[in-house]
Amino acid sequence: MSEEHGHGHGHGHAHDHGHGHHHGVARPPANTGPAFAIAVGLNLAFVLIEAGVAVVHGSMALLADAGHNLSDVLSLLLAWGASVLAKRPPSQRFTYGLKSSSILAALGNAALLWVALGAILIETLRRFAEPEPVAGGMMMVVAIVGIAINGVSAMLFARGRKHDLNLRAAFQHLLADAAVSAGVVVAGGLILWTGRTWIDPVASLLITAVIAAGSWELLRDSVSHGLLAVPDGIALADVRAFLDGQDGVVAVHDLHVWPMSTTETALTAHLVMPAGHPGDAFLHRLTHDLHDRFGIGHATVQIEAGMADCHLEPDTVV
Repeated sequence: MSEEHGHGHGHGHAHDHGHGHHHGVARPPANTGPAFAIAVGLNLAFVLIEAGVAVVHGSMALLADAGHNLSDVLSLLLAWGASVLAKRPPSQRFTYGLKSSSILAALGNAALLWVALGAILIETLRRFAEPEPVAGGMMMVVAIVGIAINGVSAMLFARGRKHDLNLRAAFQHLLADAAVSAGVVVAGGLILWTGRTWIDPVASLLITAVIAAGSWELLRDSVSHGLLAVPDGIALADVRAFLDGQDGVVAVHDLHVWPMSTTETALTAHLVMPAGHPGDAFLHRLTHDLHDRFGIGHATVQIEAGMADCHLEPDTVV
């Protein structure tokens, strides 16, 4: 935290001002390496087994599930890599470190899902035109194994999901996969009961629709993070009201709140305080309160005596 007076701050005017920067009390990064290694190993082994059974027994529902599980392996690898990169220290070029790699991983995961969905959909439509016999019993056996593997993998991230959006995405994704495998079990049972092979591609379409619905939310959220949108759970109006309500503050402008990564949030703001800089104690208390109230761990606040000369004062200016 530092206090500076009497020189321009790079925005074209020279009112007295101060800059406060404080990192909120952060939770130590979890050691997720073993969890990722186990989850990747289990899911990769299952993908190879499931795809082989699907080809041998001609089940599009199993092949659809195997394709999605392969994208899960790639997604876990991306999330794992991002979690490692996010812990790297800042450098002269990457002054925030590589924290935002988790956002890039989320975008990559969404893209992988949609590519897999397109391939599965094409093959499913072909199967409607050219139906083939399906082994419903084998579908059920393999899918039951899938429920167990996805369930165990999801539990590896159950604790970390409460504090890390990246881990929460992995947890929800694996849990959804267990539900999809349950759908394959139902489809296999119906095929055994009725003998109708069209149930297999219909089940594949339903599985594809469920995956698309879930991945659309992932795509939307990752794009929002990439565009530096205010993170979910933080109301910008509430943050502005909190800052505006501080003693001595008559106006707030150039307020920005954005995700530095999938787990950390940053803020910058200009506070107009005609009485001048209130001292470091004010800045320390303010940044701690921003962390405790809104989960904002990286707050940078600039104090100005007036805003007449600040070209960043209008909300429409960035």
